[in-house]
Amino acid sequence: MVTLSDARRVIAAAEKKAAEIGQPMNIAVADAGGNLVAHVRMDGAWLGSIDISIKKAYTSRAFDIVTKDLAQHSQSGGQFFGIHASNDGRIMIFAGGVPLRRDGKVVGAIGVSGGSGDQDHAVAEAGAVAF
Repeated sequence: MVTLSDARRVIAAAEKKAAEIGQPMNIAVADAGGNLVAHVRMDGAWLGSIDISIKKAYTSRAFDIVTKDLAQHSQSGGQFFGIHASNDGRIMIFAGGVPLRRDGKVVGAIGVSGGSGDQDHAVAEAGAVAF
């Protein structure tokens, strides 16, 4: 289970990393069902990234995978090519989604959007470590 307190801690760690790299981000935390627990849009973060961050968290939880890895496998010729068209368009195949694990089991996910793929992933990882 991902509580609101958990989500706030994850977001705070992710915000800290985003501030360190100087890139405002949208940060979303989802529970075991892929449902949004909390979201923050840092000052100056892109409006268009709100939806993307939420969908990255959903995607990471829906498939229990880092979205950066899913992106690699969903390219033309890859084993998951076309997956982004599933789930009524909720699947994001960009870096920035990371599962949240407790006792080895995926119980939620963080999704981050607003920078490059590497930046999004780094900020999401920082949040996940705080979980």
